[in-house]
Amino acid sequence: MSGRHGQPTVPLIKKMQRKHWTALGAGVAAIVLLTTGGVFATAHYLNSSTNHGITSYSINDLASNSQDVSRSTLRAALKNGEGDASADSRYVKVVINGQSRMVVGTHFTTVKSVLETGNITLEDTDRVSPSLNTKVTESTTITITRANSTIETVEQSIPYNTVEVNDDSLAAGTKKVVTEGKDGVVEQTNLVTKNGSDTITTATIAEHVKTAPVNKEIHIGTKKATASSSGGSSSSSSSASSSSSANLGTTVPVSEAQSIAHEMVIARGWSESDFTALVNLWNRESGWRTNAANPSGAYGIPQALPGSKMASAGSDWQTSAKTQITWGLQYIAGRYGTPSAAWAHSQSYNWY
Repeated sequence: MSGRHGQPTVPLIKKMQRKHWTALGAGVAAIVLLTTGGVFATAHYLNSSTNHGITSYSINDLASNSQDVSRSTLRAALKNGEGDASADSRYVKVVINGQSRMVVGTHFTTVKSVLETGNITLEDTDRVSPSLNTKVTESTTITITRANSTIETVEQSIPYNTVEVNDDSLAAGTKKVVTEGKDGVVEQTNLVTKNGSDTITTATIAEHVKTAPVNKEIHIGTKKATASSSGGSSSSSSSASSSSSANLGTTVPVSEAQSIAHEMVIARGWSESDFTALVNLWNRESGWRTNAANPSGAYGIPQALPGSKMASAGSDWQTSAKTQITWGLQYIAGRYGTPSAAWAHSQSYNWY
Protein backbone atom coordinates (compact mmCIF):
# COMPACT_ATOMS: atom_id res chain seq x y z
CA MET A 1 0.00 0.00 0.00
CA SER A 2 1.46 3.31 -0.96
CA GLY A 3 0.39 6.92 -0.84
CA ARG A 4 -0.18 9.20 -3.78
CA HIS A 5 2.77 11.49 -3.10
CA GLY A 6 6.10 11.07 -4.79
CA GLN A 7 7.78 11.38 -1.38
CA PRO A 8 7.16 8.62 1.18
CA THR A 9 4.80 9.42 4.01
CA VAL A 10 6.39 9.32 7.45
CA PRO A 11 4.22 8.83 10.55
CA LEU A 12 5.08 11.37 13.22
CA ILE A 13 5.97 8.59 15.62
CA LYS A 14 8.51 7.14 13.20
CA LYS A 15 9.92 10.56 12.52
CA MET A 16 10.58 10.90 16.20
CA GLN A 17 12.44 7.64 16.25
CA ARG A 18 14.71 8.57 13.39
CA LYS A 19 15.56 12.12 14.29
CA HIS A 20 14.46 13.19 17.70
CA TRP A 21 14.37 10.78 20.57
CA THR A 22 16.41 8.92 23.10
CA ALA A 23 15.06 5.88 24.90
CA LEU A 24 15.47 5.84 28.66
CA GLY A 25 15.11 2.43 30.30
CA ALA A 26 11.95 0.57 29.29
CA GLY A 27 10.03 3.76 28.61
CA VAL A 28 10.58 6.82 26.50
CA ALA A 29 11.72 10.26 27.64
CA ALA A 30 10.90 13.65 26.15
CA ILE A 31 13.51 16.30 25.52
CA VAL A 32 12.10 19.75 24.86
CA LEU A 33 14.10 22.96 24.47
CA LEU A 34 12.13 26.17 24.98
CA THR A 35 13.14 29.59 23.81
CA THR A 36 12.88 32.23 26.49
CA GLY A 37 9.67 34.24 26.75
CA GLY A 38 8.13 33.37 23.42
CA VAL A 39 5.94 30.87 21.63
CA PHE A 40 8.67 29.44 19.40
CA ALA A 41 9.70 25.94 20.46
CA THR A 42 12.53 23.61 19.63
CA ALA A 43 11.32 20.09 20.36
CA HIS A 44 13.87 17.40 19.65
CA TYR A 45 11.25 14.92 20.68
CA LEU A 46 7.87 14.80 22.30
CA ASN A 47 6.56 11.54 23.71
CA SER A 48 3.23 9.81 23.12
CA SER A 49 -0.08 8.42 24.25
CA THR A 50 -3.12 7.16 22.27
CA ASN A 51 -6.05 3.97 21.89
CA HIS A 52 -9.31 2.36 20.41
CA GLY A 53 -11.65 2.02 17.44
CA ILE A 54 -11.40 4.24 14.37
CA THR A 55 -13.72 3.20 11.63
CA SER A 56 -17.16 4.24 10.56
CA TYR A 57 -18.44 1.63 12.99
CA SER A 58 -16.58 2.67 16.11
CA ILE A 59 -16.87 5.45 18.64
CA ASN A 60 -13.75 7.17 17.40
CA ASP A 61 -15.45 7.82 14.08
CA LEU A 62 -16.92 10.76 15.95
CA ALA A 63 -13.46 12.27 15.89
CA SER A 64 -12.05 10.84 12.68
CA ASN A 65 -14.78 12.26 10.48
CA SER A 66 -15.02 15.63 12.20
CA GLN A 67 -12.66 18.56 12.10
CA ASP A 68 -14.02 19.82 15.41
CA VAL A 69 -15.61 17.06 17.50
CA SER A 70 -16.79 18.42 20.85
CA ARG A 71 -15.63 17.25 24.26
CA SER A 72 -19.22 16.59 25.27
CA THR A 73 -19.67 14.29 22.27
CA LEU A 74 -16.53 12.35 23.16
CA ARG A 75 -17.58 12.13 26.79
CA ALA A 76 -21.02 10.82 25.82
CA ALA A 77 -19.46 8.17 23.59
CA LEU A 78 -16.84 7.13 26.11
CA LYS A 79 -18.97 7.15 29.25
CA ASN A 80 -19.03 4.07 31.47
CA GLY A 81 -15.66 2.97 30.19
CA GLU A 82 -16.59 2.62 26.52
CA GLY A 83 -13.45 2.24 24.46
CA ASP A 84 -11.45 1.65 27.64
CA ALA A 85 -11.30 5.34 28.52
CA SER A 86 -10.97 6.34 32.15
CA ALA A 87 -13.76 8.23 33.88
CA ASP A 88 -11.33 11.05 34.68
CA SER A 89 -10.11 11.43 31.09
CA ARG A 90 -9.61 15.02 29.92
CA TYR A 91 -9.67 16.34 26.37
CA VAL A 92 -7.60 19.19 24.97
CA LYS A 93 -7.95 20.43 21.39
CA VAL A 94 -4.84 20.78 19.24
CA VAL A 95 -5.01 22.52 15.86
CA ILE A 96 -2.12 21.83 13.48
CA ASN A 97 -2.14 24.09 10.42
CA GLY A 98 -5.93 24.14 10.65
CA GLN A 99 -6.35 20.39 11.27
CA SER A 100 -8.11 19.75 14.61
CA ARG A 101 -7.75 16.74 16.85
CA MET A 102 -8.49 15.92 20.47
CA VAL A 103 -5.79 14.66 22.81
CA VAL A 104 -7.08 12.52 25.67
CA GLY A 105 -5.21 12.04 28.95
CA THR A 106 -5.54 12.02 32.71
CA HIS A 107 -2.53 14.03 33.89
CA PHE A 108 -2.36 17.16 31.78
CA THR A 109 -0.44 20.05 33.33
CA THR A 110 1.11 22.16 30.57
CA VAL A 111 0.97 22.50 26.79
CA LYS A 112 4.10 20.36 26.67
CA SER A 113 2.33 17.52 28.51
CA VAL A 114 -0.54 17.57 26.02
CA LEU A 115 1.79 17.36 23.02
CA GLU A 116 3.74 14.55 24.67
CA THR A 117 0.53 12.62 25.25
CA GLY A 118 -0.63 13.21 21.69
CA ASN A 119 2.55 12.00 19.93
CA ILE A 120 2.94 15.45 18.41
CA THR A 121 6.46 16.30 17.27
CA LEU A 122 7.62 19.88 16.73
CA GLU A 123 10.19 21.22 14.31
CA ASP A 124 12.65 23.96 15.28
CA THR A 125 10.70 26.66 13.44
CA ASP A 126 7.19 25.66 14.52
CA ARG A 127 5.13 28.36 16.17
CA VAL A 128 3.14 27.15 19.19
CA SER A 129 0.51 29.10 21.07
CA PRO A 130 0.26 29.22 24.02
CA SER A 131 3.89 28.47 24.93
CA LEU A 132 4.91 24.97 25.98
CA ASN A 133 5.15 25.77 29.70
CA THR A 134 1.66 27.32 29.86
CA LYS A 135 -0.76 25.53 32.18
CA VAL A 136 -3.77 23.99 30.40
CA THR A 137 -7.41 23.20 31.12
CA GLU A 138 -10.04 21.57 28.92
CA SER A 139 -10.92 25.02 27.57
CA THR A 140 -7.39 25.45 26.20
CA THR A 141 -6.90 25.26 22.44
CA ILE A 142 -3.31 24.67 21.37
CA THR A 143 -2.39 26.02 17.94
CA ILE A 144 0.66 24.85 15.99
CA THR A 145 1.71 26.57 12.78
CA ARG A 146 4.40 25.16 10.51
CA ALA A 147 5.67 27.46 7.78
CA ASN A 148 5.61 26.30 4.14
CA SER A 149 3.41 23.37 5.12
CA THR A 150 -0.07 22.30 4.11
CA ILE A 151 -2.53 19.64 5.19
CA GLU A 152 -3.10 17.00 2.50
CA THR A 153 -5.33 13.92 2.57
CA VAL A 154 -4.57 10.67 0.73
CA GLU A 155 -6.25 7.28 0.64
CA GLN A 156 -4.65 3.85 0.79
CA SER A 157 -6.18 0.41 0.39
CA ILE A 158 -6.77 -2.25 3.05
CA PRO A 159 -6.71 -5.78 1.57
CA TYR A 160 -9.74 -7.97 2.14
CA ASN A 161 -9.58 -11.47 3.61
CA THR A 162 -10.93 -14.74 2.27
CA VAL A 163 -13.08 -16.66 4.75
CA GLU A 164 -14.21 -20.27 4.35
CA VAL A 165 -17.37 -21.33 6.21
CA ASN A 166 -18.69 -24.89 6.49
CA ASP A 167 -22.26 -25.06 5.19
CA ASP A 168 -24.42 -28.16 5.76
CA SER A 169 -27.02 -26.91 3.28
CA LEU A 170 -24.55 -27.52 0.42
CA ALA A 171 -23.56 -30.96 -0.83
CA ALA A 172 -20.23 -32.17 0.50
CA GLY A 173 -17.33 -31.22 -1.75
CA THR A 174 -19.03 -28.20 -3.29
CA LYS A 175 -18.01 -24.56 -2.89
CA LYS A 176 -20.05 -21.41 -3.28
CA VAL A 177 -18.90 -17.79 -3.21
CA VAL A 178 -21.49 -16.05 -1.05
CA THR A 179 -19.83 -12.62 -0.86
CA GLU A 180 -17.22 -11.14 -3.17
CA GLY A 181 -14.30 -9.47 -1.43
CA LYS A 182 -13.65 -5.75 -1.58
CA ASP A 183 -10.66 -3.76 -0.36
CA GLY A 184 -11.22 -1.19 2.36
CA VAL A 185 -9.93 2.38 2.45
CA VAL A 186 -7.75 4.08 5.05
CA GLU A 187 -7.55 7.87 5.00
CA GLN A 188 -4.30 9.60 5.92
CA THR A 189 -4.04 13.23 6.91
CA ASN A 190 -0.50 14.44 6.25
CA LEU A 191 1.40 17.60 7.06
CA VAL A 192 3.44 18.24 3.93
CA THR A 193 6.36 20.68 4.04
CA LYS A 194 7.67 22.05 0.76
CA ASN A 195 10.46 24.21 -0.55
CA GLY A 196 8.92 25.69 -3.65
CA SER A 197 7.61 22.74 -5.65
CA ASP A 198 9.86 20.22 -3.88
CA THR A 199 8.42 18.15 -1.03
CA ILE A 200 10.82 18.17 1.92
CA THR A 201 8.88 16.11 4.47
CA THR A 202 5.54 14.34 4.67
CA ALA A 203 4.44 13.52 8.21
CA THR A 204 1.24 11.60 8.97
CA ILE A 205 -0.69 13.31 11.76
CA ALA A 206 -3.85 11.21 11.57
CA GLU A 207 -4.95 7.97 9.96
CA HIS A 208 -8.30 6.25 10.19
CA VAL A 209 -10.34 3.57 8.44
CA LYS A 210 -12.76 5.28 6.11
CA THR A 211 -14.27 2.06 4.75
CA ALA A 212 -13.70 -1.37 6.25
CA PRO A 213 -12.82 -4.16 3.81
CA VAL A 214 -15.45 -6.73 2.88
CA ASN A 215 -14.36 -10.33 3.30
CA LYS A 216 -14.65 -12.73 0.41
CA GLU A 217 -16.85 -15.47 1.92
CA ILE A 218 -16.79 -18.97 0.48
CA HIS A 219 -19.14 -21.66 1.77
CA ILE A 220 -17.85 -25.22 1.81
CA GLY A 221 -20.50 -27.93 1.47
CA THR A 222 -20.68 -30.52 4.27
CA LYS A 223 -24.14 -32.02 3.64
CA LYS A 224 -24.12 -35.78 3.28
CA ALA A 225 -26.54 -37.62 1.03
CA THR A 226 -29.31 -39.49 2.90
CA ALA A 227 -31.53 -42.39 1.89
CA SER A 228 -34.71 -40.64 2.95
CA SER A 229 -35.88 -37.06 3.36
CA SER A 230 -37.95 -37.67 6.47
CA GLY A 231 -38.63 -35.03 9.11
CA GLY A 232 -35.93 -36.50 11.35
CA SER A 233 -33.21 -35.71 8.82
CA SER A 234 -34.57 -32.18 8.35
CA SER A 235 -34.55 -31.60 12.09
CA SER A 236 -30.94 -32.74 12.36
CA SER A 237 -29.91 -30.43 9.52
CA SER A 238 -31.70 -27.49 11.08
CA SER A 239 -30.00 -28.11 14.40
CA ALA A 240 -26.59 -28.34 12.79
CA SER A 241 -27.20 -25.16 10.84
CA SER A 242 -28.19 -23.33 13.98
CA SER A 243 -25.09 -24.59 15.75
CA SER A 244 -22.78 -23.57 12.92
CA SER A 245 -24.26 -20.07 12.63
CA ALA A 246 -22.05 -18.97 15.53
CA ASN A 247 -18.96 -20.18 13.68
CA LEU A 248 -17.45 -17.36 11.65
CA GLY A 249 -15.29 -19.66 9.59
CA THR A 250 -11.58 -19.91 8.83
CA THR A 251 -9.70 -16.86 7.61
CA VAL A 252 -6.46 -16.76 5.62
CA PRO A 253 -4.07 -14.04 6.93
CA VAL A 254 -3.20 -11.41 4.31
CA SER A 255 -0.39 -9.60 6.12
CA GLU A 256 2.54 -10.24 8.43
CA ALA A 257 0.62 -8.67 11.31
CA GLN A 258 -2.32 -11.00 10.76
CA SER A 259 0.02 -14.00 10.58
CA ILE A 260 1.54 -13.01 13.92
CA ALA A 261 -1.92 -12.63 15.42
CA HIS A 262 -3.07 -15.98 14.04
CA GLU A 263 -0.21 -17.79 15.78
CA MET A 264 -0.98 -16.01 19.05
CA VAL A 265 -4.70 -16.73 18.83
CA ILE A 266 -4.19 -20.45 18.27
CA ALA A 267 -1.47 -20.57 20.97
CA ARG A 268 -4.01 -19.20 23.47
CA GLY A 269 -6.33 -22.11 22.68
CA TRP A 270 -8.77 -19.92 20.80
CA SER A 271 -10.39 -21.14 17.58
CA GLU A 272 -10.09 -20.31 13.90
CA SER A 273 -13.49 -18.65 14.29
CA ASP A 274 -11.99 -16.43 17.00
CA PHE A 275 -9.25 -15.40 14.58
CA THR A 276 -11.87 -14.52 11.99
CA ALA A 277 -13.61 -12.39 14.60
CA LEU A 278 -10.31 -10.67 15.39
CA VAL A 279 -9.68 -9.96 11.71
CA ASN A 280 -13.15 -8.43 11.40
CA LEU A 281 -12.66 -6.36 14.55
CA TRP A 282 -9.27 -4.90 13.75
CA ASN A 283 -10.06 -4.43 10.06
CA ARG A 284 -12.74 -2.02 11.22
CA GLU A 285 -10.63 -0.47 13.95
CA SER A 286 -7.29 0.14 12.24
CA GLY A 287 -6.97 -1.86 9.04
CA TRP A 288 -4.21 -3.73 10.94
CA ARG A 289 -1.88 -0.73 10.62
CA THR A 290 0.63 -0.20 13.42
CA ASN A 291 0.68 3.57 12.93
CA ALA A 292 -3.09 4.08 12.75
CA ALA A 293 -3.61 7.31 14.71
CA ASN A 294 -7.14 8.57 15.22
CA PRO A 295 -7.81 12.25 15.94
CA SER A 296 -9.48 11.13 19.18
CA GLY A 297 -6.18 9.77 20.48
CA ALA A 298 -6.60 6.08 19.59
CA TYR A 299 -3.45 4.40 18.28
CA GLY A 300 -2.14 1.24 16.70
CA ILE A 301 -3.63 -2.04 15.52
CA PRO A 302 -5.88 -2.54 18.58
CA GLN A 303 -6.54 1.23 18.86
CA ALA A 304 -5.44 1.56 22.48
CA LEU A 305 -6.70 4.68 24.27
CA PRO A 306 -4.23 6.04 25.11
CA GLY A 307 -1.66 4.18 23.04
CA SER A 308 0.95 4.39 25.79
CA LYS A 309 -0.99 1.64 27.59
CA MET A 310 0.66 -0.76 25.16
CA ALA A 311 4.05 0.01 26.75
CA SER A 312 3.13 -2.69 29.27
CA ALA A 313 3.65 -5.18 26.43
CA GLY A 314 6.91 -3.68 25.15
CA SER A 315 8.88 -0.45 24.82
CA ASP A 316 8.54 -0.67 21.01
CA TRP A 317 4.75 -0.35 21.18
CA GLN A 318 4.69 2.58 18.75
CA THR A 319 5.89 0.52 15.78
CA SER A 320 5.87 -3.20 16.62
CA ALA A 321 2.93 -5.25 15.38
CA LYS A 322 3.83 -8.09 17.76
CA THR A 323 3.84 -5.80 20.80
CA GLN A 324 0.58 -4.13 19.82
CA ILE A 325 -1.11 -7.47 19.13
CA THR A 326 0.16 -8.90 22.41
CA TRP A 327 -1.40 -6.02 24.31
CA GLY A 328 -4.59 -6.17 22.24
CA LEU A 329 -5.14 -9.87 22.90
CA GLN A 330 -4.48 -9.37 26.61
CA TYR A 331 -7.06 -6.60 26.65
CA ILE A 332 -9.64 -8.74 24.80
CA ALA A 333 -9.00 -11.76 27.05
CA GLY A 334 -9.35 -9.69 30.20
CA ARG A 335 -12.44 -7.77 29.16
CA TYR A 336 -14.37 -10.15 26.88
CA GLY A 337 -12.78 -13.57 27.17
CA THR A 338 -12.45 -14.20 23.44
CA PRO A 339 -12.21 -12.25 20.17
CA SER A 340 -15.62 -13.64 19.18
CA ALA A 341 -17.18 -12.04 22.27
CA ALA A 342 -15.34 -8.76 21.59
CA TRP A 343 -16.55 -8.77 17.98
CA ALA A 344 -20.13 -9.46 19.06
CA HIS A 345 -19.92 -6.55 21.53
CA SER A 346 -18.51 -4.27 18.81
CA GLN A 347 -21.36 -5.17 16.48
CA SER A 348 -23.92 -4.37 19.16
CA TYR A 349 -22.41 -1.22 20.63
CA ASN A 350 -19.97 0.08 17.98
CA TRP A 351 -17.01 -0.07 20.38
CA TYR A 352 -15.06 -2.71 22.24
